[in-house]
Amino acid sequence: QVQLVESGGGLVQTGGSLRLSCAASGRTFSNYVMGWFRQAPGKEREFVAAISRSGGYSSYADSVKGRFTISRGNAKNTVYVQMNSLKPEDTAVYYCAAAESLQVKLMVPDYWGQGTQVTVSS
Repeated sequence: QVQLVESGGGLVQTGGSLRLSCAASGRTFSNYVMGWFRQAPGKEREFVAAISRSGGYSSYADSVKGRFTISRGNAKNTVYVQMNSLKPEDTAVYYCAAAESLQVKLMVPDYWGQGTQVTVSS
């Protein structure tokens, strides 16, 4: 089992920035592909970004490419997503996820965090 705890959500104005963090515990962190998903009200949960076990490869949804950056610190068992140039359509609950499979671009999570709310005001 892997436990994931997100932090860093909040309210920000359009064009602002936030950095989300996800602390993992329970298993060897570097054995997992890590990612972020989000779910807006009335919509399905969608992929945002993912990063390989070593951190050397990452993948992004087209909607966030160039604005969001995913990174990980294996020594700290933490994955981050830096979100810049935020838009109202980025408003959602953001979930951290971990996957045992090596797939990054088509990440299929095995574990989820509880989510953190990000609200972007216009």
